[in-house]
Amino acid sequence: MLIDTNAPLARAAVEAIRTGNVPALRDLLTAHPGLATARLGNLKTTRTLLHVVTDWPGHVPNGPGTVAALAGAGADVNARFTGPHRETPLHWAASCDDVAVLDALLDLGADIEADGSVIDGGTPMSDAVAFGQWRAARRLLERGARTTLWQAAALGAADRVTACFPPAAEPPSPQEITGALWCACHGGQREMAAHLLERGGDINWTGYDDLTPLDAAHRSGHPGLADWLRERGAKSAGELA
Repeated sequence: MLIDTNAPLARAAVEAIRTGNVPALRDLLTAHPGLATARLGNLKTTRTLLHVVTDWPGHVPNGPGTVAALAGAGADVNARFTGPHRETPLHWAASCDDVAVLDALLDLGADIEADGSVIDGGTPMSDAVAFGQWRAARRLLERGARTTLWQAAALGAADRVTACFPPAAEPPSPQEITGALWCACHGGQREMAAHLLERGGDINWTGYDDLTPLDAAHRSGHPGLADWLRERGAKSAGELA
């Protein structure tokens, strides 16, 4: 069932979700049996009510209870946004650092490895790390999420980074190592940055958001790391232009 976002039923459901009024939402779900699985939007882009729960900035009142009510009425915790990307509600919860709702979705069977991230077509971990949502990223790690080299570097997960350099296999490419170095600076991980610098990472690569590792450290609020990078010849993107 497709419901226009401005239709009275859609507006009532969204209002109940955003105000944390779970009883009102349950009444709507009972009166309209197809509501839990309905798509809100138009022919080009649609989302589900679980996406409403996890939409930016997240942290709606009674979020876990709302997720439980929707799932109990038949909502698919792995439903996809349709449009320019294919993110699930778990992707959106990770993007908002909404750990309580993230846990609720995982407890109800959400796929922790679902692809479709707006960042690289990846998993919810991609969103959490790229957007600096560190509580969500670490909870995903605790709940068993896999990590790529750049994600592990940003989290300072030394064992996982080491596993990306198996002795009997081809190592990551110089580009991958440099990207991981950038992400370590984004995550404020000085020891990891030092390790990846020794592995050949380019300290002055202008990467994501047109920032260098130095810029990434500054933006993320890590002046000590920025000073350390400066001592090793790091420059800002403006200085390299």
